[in-house]
Amino acid sequence: MNRPRQPMPVQRPPVRGRVLALTAAFALGAMVSGGVVFGMTRPSSIEQMADQIRAESALRDKTQIKTLTELARTTRDRLVPVLDGLDRALPVDGTAGPAVITAADVENWRKAATAAVEGFADPPSGETATNVARSSLTSAVRQLATIVDTYAAARDLTGPARTAAMDLVVRQRADALFTWSVGATALDAVNVDAGYGHQHVFLPTSPGEGDLTPDAEPEGNHDS
Repeated sequence: MNRPRQPMPVQRPPVRGRVLALTAAFALGAMVSGGVVFGMTRPSSIEQMADQIRAESALRDKTQIKTLTELARTTRDRLVPVLDGLDRALPVDGTAGPAVITAADVENWRKAATAAVEGFADPPSGETATNVARSSLTSAVRQLATIVDTYAAARDLTGPARTAAMDLVVRQRADALFTWSVGATALDAVNVDAGYGHQHVFLPTSPGEGDLTPDAEPEGNHDS
């Protein structure tokens, strides 16, 4: 009589083996998922290049701001005698008669104005705010050079033509000073942003002319 065959016992892996297998699977999954996250969050080469360009541009602009401020101070010192002479020749308030201005005086003004214009020739390209400051100052010195030429031509005129030309000089001077004040205000702002603090490089103006004037912050103060 045949006996029923007994089922073979199931061979289960040791507990330690199962634990090692689970641990290896978990570690592999962590490595894979971590690699995916790193790959998704790691800056691309384009982003890294853009960050580098921005950093280099900021550093270059900071250097340009310092150089532009030094140029503005030198130019201001060069133009102050010109403006003083024009104020003596053509007082804005009309309280004094025209001063005696010689041809040599006018020639000295022309040399100073020409040097000022040359100082702003071939400007480098910078950040927008720095370009605005530089462009305004450049426009102002060009206007002042034109003023000297207008005054020199007006001296050779007589009668109503001379009066009209001299009136044009006064109006041009006011426009040039206003333009400089815009550039000086922009220059002050970019200096604060660059960490240099307030830098007030303004030309002397008469009260009531409507020019922008420096704020009350001390030179070098970083408060905006």
